Amino acid sequence: MTRKNIEITGISRDWPTLVLLLICYAGWVICTGWLADVSLALAIPATGLFVALHASLQHEVIHGHPFRAQWLNAALVFPSLNLAIPYLRFRDTHMEHHKDSILTDPYDDPETNYVDPVIWERLPMLACLALRANNTLLGRLLIGPLIGQVTFMQRETQLIADGDRPALVGWLAHIPATALVLIWVVWVAQIPLWAYLIAAYIGLSILKLRTYLEHQAHGSARGRTVVIEDRGLFALLFLNNNYHVVHHMHPGVPWFQLPALFRANRDKYLRRNHGYYYASYLSILRRYLLRTKDPVAHPLWRGDQRISPLSERAARRINGLR
Repeated sequence: MTRKNIEITGISRDWPTLVLLLICYAGWVICTGWLADVSLALAIPATGLFVALHASLQHEVIHGHPFRAQWLNAALVFPSLNLAIPYLRFRDTHMEHHKDSILTDPYDDPETNYVDPVIWERLPMLACLALRANNTLLGRLLIGPLIGQVTFMQRETQLIADGDRPALVGWLAHIPATALVLIWVVWVAQIPLWAYLIAAYIGLSILKLRTYLEHQAHGSARGRTVVIEDRGLFALLFLNNNYHVVHHMHPGVPWFQLPALFRANRDKYLRRNHGYYYASYLSILRRYLLRTKDPVAHPLWRGDQRISPLSERAARRINGLR
């Protein structure tokens, strides 16, 4: 089989992803253009929905879709519509996160919200209050994007200062990509820049609903990853990533095949993740809107566990320790 035929097979297999990409960009253009001119109050949250969907499509691209040529996949989603997370850094940190043995690790899992208990005991009171609020669902939606961005930027700054070339390249490439989005917003679209920044924040906030309880502290790596059996709007926005244990077990499976894969092997997946399960995002909203699901300090973390010098420096910088 020729390379050309292989590429055509890949296109045919993932046509739903291509269609959704077209819908996402068309919706984003309409919301920032025509809708913003008609009703800014509607355009801001609607734009936020497409910003969230675009981030989910970036996640799909990271895992090798829709084409087999990864450079082509990246080109489709490279400018981050959320402005905050460079695609290359999202890619690199997310692939680190997919090492299941480090899930929820306060140092080595880039996507964890847990903190080393020793660090937690030394944090200033205001920082503790903010992180506790961030562990309620309402707090995660309201201040989660801000807290996440600050800690992410501090970690990235430390990596660049320590000579991490991929981190530097990722941020340098983010500059022209972000410029393209801003050129559209400022000189072409009808949405004001301040309104677009709010929409981008809303998009990041929506994504925090997805990540709120994707992983939990558990003695077994298999018990750390959730299933949320939701088929509504959020499942579409998150590209079925709510079937998260299925995604972690089969990261190369495209988003539109995950629900059927789960239904065909439901008992197996729920045994594997020790029953870490929710029926829907609505049930999560009802249960955790004003309640914390997890402690901030990792409840199973042992003080004698290995800490790399880079991780320790980054953690001290992030948490403001002197």
